[in-house]
Amino acid sequence: MLGGKKSHTVAKIETLIGQNTKVSGNVEFEGGLHIDGEVKGNILCTPESTAVLTLSENGRIEGDVQVPNIILNGEVVGDVYAFERIELASQARVTGNVYYKLIEMAIGAEVNGNLVHTKEFPDSMVEQCSDNEINAINSGESSIDNTESDTTLEKPENDSKYAQNS
Repeated sequence: MLGGKKSHTVAKIETLIGQNTKVSGNVEFEGGLHIDGEVKGNILCTPESTAVLTLSENGRIEGDVQVPNIILNGEVVGDVYAFERIELASQARVTGNVYYKLIEMAIGAEVNGNLVHTKEFPDSMVEQCSDNEINAINSGESSIDNTESDTTLEKPENDSKYAQNS
């Protein structure tokens, strides 16, 4: 940065998910969480907290991530909500949308989805993350829906690329 100091939020790592560890289900935490292993479920904490998630180059998450401060160098398959700041290191791979206030992205990082900048997250988003998701975790309910969809795609009526050859 030109003439400026980098200001990173540093949290003591209180929880570690090791490289040979696989977790199925949502993870709720406060403080610091470092993931070297695999999590199949959402990673959640209250948006008002100063929590930090660090995902190493060996780490993988299949689910949404909703954390104020995020440092990614591994793979996330799901949407990422960084309520404050996100750093995408050179080996970061996100398949999903990234919602952020501040972003730092290194050469080599991949986002296969949308980057959505927001100054403030909508109250409905914050309430959903902090209340609904965390209450579901506390009650033992999963927020991952594995049911099949009834969605039917219909072709547009006036789209030339769908015209039939007669």
